[in-house]
Amino acid sequence: MAITNFTSLDFEDIKDTLKSYLRSNSAFTDYDYEGSTLSVIIDLLAYNTYIAAYNANMLSNEVFIDSATLRENVVSLARNIGYLPRPRTSSQARISFFIDTGDFSSAPRSITLKKGNVAVNTSNRSTGGFTYCVPDDITATIFQNRASFDDVTIYEGTLITEEFTVDSSIQNQRYILSNIGIDYNTIRVTVKDSFFSNDSITFKMATSITEIDGQSRVFFIQEVEDEKYEIIFGDGVFGRELVNDNVIEVSYITCNGAEPNGAASFKINGNFYDNNDNLIARNISDVILIEASRGGASIESAQSVKNYATRFYSSQGRAVTARDYETIVRSVYPETDSINAFGGEELDPPRFGKVFITIKPKSGLFLSNTLKDSIKKELRSYAVAGIVPEILDTKFLYVESDVTAYYNPSLAKDAYSVNQSISKTLEKFADSEEMNMHGSRFRYSKFTSLIDQSDRSITSNITEVRIRRDMRAILNRLAEYEVCFGNAFRIKNAGYNIKSSGFKVSGISKTVYFSDIPGTAGTTGELVLITIPEPTVSNTGTEDQVRSTAEIVRRNVGTVDYIKGEINISAINITSTEITKNQTIQISTIPRSNDIVGLQDLFLQFDTGESNINVIEDNILSGADPTGSRFISTPTNIDNNVIRPRL
Repeated sequence: MAITNFTSLDFEDIKDTLKSYLRSNSAFTDYDYEGSTLSVIIDLLAYNTYIAAYNANMLSNEVFIDSATLRENVVSLARNIGYLPRPRTSSQARISFFIDTGDFSSAPRSITLKKGNVAVNTSNRSTGGFTYCVPDDITATIFQNRASFDDVTIYEGTLITEEFTVDSSIQNQRYILSNIGIDYNTIRVTVKDSFFSNDSITFKMATSITEIDGQSRVFFIQEVEDEKYEIIFGDGVFGRELVNDNVIEVSYITCNGAEPNGAASFKINGNFYDNNDNLIARNISDVILIEASRGGASIESAQSVKNYATRFYSSQGRAVTARDYETIVRSVYPETDSINAFGGEELDPPRFGKVFITIKPKSGLFLSNTLKDSIKKELRSYAVAGIVPEILDTKFLYVESDVTAYYNPSLAKDAYSVNQSISKTLEKFADSEEMNMHGSRFRYSKFTSLIDQSDRSITSNITEVRIRRDMRAILNRLAEYEVCFGNAFRIKNAGYNIKSSGFKVSGISKTVYFSDIPGTAGTTGELVLITIPEPTVSNTGTEDQVRSTAEIVRRNVGTVDYIKGEINISAINITSTEITKNQTIQISTIPRSNDIVGLQDLFLQFDTGESNINVIEDNILSGADPTGSRFISTPTNIDNNVIRPRL
């Protein structure tokens, strides 16, 4: 009898297969498989086969990094190719404070802040403030009766110390840290010859074996079970080998990840000792905040490990391609939310020998100059000769929409409820990963289909989109500006393709706005300044009426490249802006294609605050106007305004 192949994971299919197998045996020809006791046995066999097939399927899935679901297995597979997942990262703040020693009976020469707790966050929280610590001692010398602790980086969490003793009688001895939530960047390791020795040697964490030898005082770490970490020492070939009775002291910080980010109020509670080993517990000043707590992050997820482990392996510890830089920056700076890297040869004009990196952090919008320098310093050890990395600020390209939706009133409560349904859909779309990342694309067809699906009463929609850049002006100084959209502009020969919010410039008393006059070729144009009389016609005016109110007050302000989507503004002295926050001038236009891309350093975002929603009854489908004689049509590609809406 042929052996049956069980390929289905469905219980009933397995049961039917067993019945077919038994029917083919002459000894069971006359059995009633539904009513007899044999049915119970078949159910038992089917259930056993089902469980075995399920376990075999799950086991085979966990063998491959693409299909593994358990984080422990994903990490284990990534470890085989040398990838160390990002740890739970401690939130860091920068503070300064001092100790006044003017009334001390004996003036010390220096004061040391011992490693461990140093401050507590004093913000109002039901669970209490977060504790901050330092992983190393910090010593300040006394100058003019003051010990100044300037620009001290403090780490959220608790400093913990563990000890291990090397025992050569234990085969394959392992040094596994007993706590979870460890930021392995704060691990400090020292080794003593024996328990009775007072001298210790500091070991540094190594991330590569290319520059170490048998005497290098280094250690390696790897993530093991339950999000814990194991310390690994050298074997005498790569790294110094430990011997029997060596005592290992490991200190590290366990933290709460991203939760403390934003903490900005602290009170000192550290331990201070002078050079005579006397405890100092008074005359400690209030904290001066330099930078609020930031950088905290959760441990790298299983999905992220899947995405970047293979990329990290392909980079082979060196940065050659743009993807290499994207992968390495994420390991160097774990707070990276979105990143894009591109070579200077892609720019116009080209800038050979450089790679440009744009980083959007998880907290905030931009990186500080100090952080940029720190990341570039880390990248030097990966970059090949002759390639210079440059970190750019993220540039935001905003997408705005004007939605006109038709709805069947017999299927909706009222127009307001339909409007709210569309509004919620737009908010979800704005928060989706499809928009909030470098290299993303606004897909017009998908966007309009989401609007149609937002409420069952919606029958159709007519949606127009705009793109906007926010230009930060330098006030009261001549400056040139370049505003890149990365998408071609729609061109109307009559001009007024470029619209802006208001601002004032030197030499003109009225509020002015950017606009444009297309050239004869239709590919480039001239940027001009226009003014609008105070009694401005709104969207209800006709195109000719509105445009007749605009007056060009200065020409040759700059150039517009409609094909490349670039606006170059010549030297101009801007004295004030209508949008006072960050001295912003909003510049918008209509793209030539409704599909919008976030090119190179542009970070695409959908702005719900600058989008409009209008709902109209579809009287044809509702039956109120079956002939369509009173149908309200919505014109497209009609924009009567020459400026952005005034605040």
